[in-house]
Amino acid sequence: MSTVRQALTDALRDRALDAHELSYLVSIREKDVAEHLEHIERSLARTGERLVVEPAVCQECGFGFKKREKKTRPSRCPKCQSERITAPRFRVEAR
Repeated sequence: MSTVRQALTDALRDRALDAHELSYLVSIREKDVAEHLEHIERSLARTGERLVVEPAVCQECGFGFKKREKKTRPSRCPKCQSERITAPRFRVEAR
């Protein structure tokens, strides 16, 4: 049996997923995914792999949250104030 973080890492090697999809696959709360991703990101640095973040995007104006460090979905667009924002997607790839 693998740990939650190992299961998350294995799922992210196959394809890019958002926090909701990851929480469903591994049976954890969506709120807990970001904390696990932070740890996974640090652990992957030693293995020659990296966590790639496809940034969240505002569906109204197209603003991309490229410089955002947090692994959670933003609540509001700073440009147009819309709340229609796609969730960031994550994947693991070799360096």
